[in-house]
Amino acid sequence: LIMSPAMWKWTCLVSHLLLSTTVSPLGRQQPVHPKRPFITFTGDQAEGNFNHLVVDERTGHIYLGAVNRIYKLSTDLKVLVTHQTGPDEDNPKCYPPRIVQTCNEPLTPTNNINKMLLIDYKENRLIACGSLYQGICKLLRLDDLFKLGEPFHKKEHYLSGVNESGSVFGVIVSYSNMDDKLFIATAVDGKPEYFPTISSRKLTKNSEADGMFAYVFHDEFVASMIKIPSDTFTIIPDFDIYYIYGFSSGNFVYFLTLQPEMISPPGSTTKEQVYTSKLVRLCKEDTAFNSYVEVPIGCEKNGVEYRLLQAAYLSKAGAILARSLGVGPEDDILFTVFSKGQKRKMKSLDESALCIFVLKKINDRIKDRLQSCYRGEGTLDLAWLKVKDIPCSSAV
Repeated sequence: LIMSPAMWKWTCLVSHLLLSTTVSPLGRQQPVHPKRPFITFTGDQAEGNFNHLVVDERTGHIYLGAVNRIYKLSTDLKVLVTHQTGPDEDNPKCYPPRIVQTCNEPLTPTNNINKMLLIDYKENRLIACGSLYQGICKLLRLDDLFKLGEPFHKKEHYLSGVNESGSVFGVIVSYSNMDDKLFIATAVDGKPEYFPTISSRKLTKNSEADGMFAYVFHDEFVASMIKIPSDTFTIIPDFDIYYIYGFSSGNFVYFLTLQPEMISPPGSTTKEQVYTSKLVRLCKEDTAFNSYVEVPIGCEKNGVEYRLLQAAYLSKAGAILARSLGVGPEDDILFTVFSKGQKRKMKSLDESALCIFVLKKINDRIKDRLQSCYRGEGTLDLAWLKVKDIPCSSAV
């Protein structure tokens, strides 16, 4: 569903919609056969945890993003190449980074936590973004992790000021006859004036090109981005959107998120903050982000709601699952893990559920809600636009 700029005021949230599906509580862990062989890999213990893993679908080579290191491993977990990314002198309050101009804040040796790791198959390179210098990225050759480029001299090169892993998610949209696009979604950590929460960037063929990571479209009034208004933070001071997963399918790019909301519990006159999971969808070709729409997503079984998204993965259904869901072998299936409750953002795993969604059915729900909004039903209840309660307008 591609929407023209004139239709933006009708783009809306599926308010009060909880997507339901078959829910299966996670089963008991199967015992591990004592003779089953396991291949292991241990990195430098001083560098802390691994943050991200991607596998080259053509070669089977494994790339690990860790603290201060990028590893390339063979299929049997032998280290083939290591690339050092840190530590270095930095201060998270330096904006722009001290590598661009002198910073008055005290600099200290700072670890570089890998925040995003993507394989750009078209150009045979790895995009590795870290926590140093407001989130700049390296473009590394897949073969030997040789640094092809490290753009850092423009504000578009600073993707995220958040320092923890799991705060940034990227999706590459590839084209045969033009430069690819990189959709970036990130928590902004109270700095909406510096970082858009979602943006579409140019992924140039030349890793050292001046336009690398520039916004796909940007003029005085509109751009390929969503920024959280600063007024939103006056209502929810610690407001942010946390991105759990992202993918592309068909004509759309999707992100799965956790977002805080203020609600009034039944019988109470005061509001409390809870978290809710939402799916965000954008048209791939929408340079002005007029097609932005988000819907709440969660599961329910036996009257228990599972609303806190922990992990997700897009895949196809096997033969047995496809028959039970009534889908074909090419239909996209979204596998998700939710935990119970809404009070805590993460790590609420006292009770969890594996939930399966058919992406086609999610799109049908979005279409239904958009059409009702065109009829003037409901409001644009966007959490990041809390200061504005904009009613849907009739398109008739």
